[in-house]
Amino acid sequence: MQLKEFVSQALVDILEGISDAQGKVKMPGAQVNPYIGNGSAELTKLGIAWAGGRAAHLVQFDLAVTASEGTGTKGGIGVLAGVLNLGSSGQSKSENATASRIQFAVPIIFPDASQA
Repeated sequence: MQLKEFVSQALVDILEGISDAQGKVKMPGAQVNPYIGNGSAELTKLGIAWAGGRAAHLVQFDLAVTASEGTGTKGGIGVLAGVLNLGSSGQSKSENATASRIQFAVPIIFPDASQA
């Protein structure tokens, strides 16, 4: 899976999951992502910043990525997932691959429970 596809899908899945949970919570007083008033140092420690008067949560990524090139392969950067399968399939190819870790955070504003 390409890095951009993984990051995009992960962020969409998070937002859709929160929205889905908000629609399912029917208990009195319970809310998924309730409105949070003005910012405080305590919330900043939890990875919550402020953007446009709303709480922006930092979604942190810590990914292992591979870059490969060689004959019989398509070059590019992809996210490591699943189990690496090594073996013979009757095809021979030459490939150079390197694995690296990247870490970054993306601020997103979750859907507000009061608007669900």
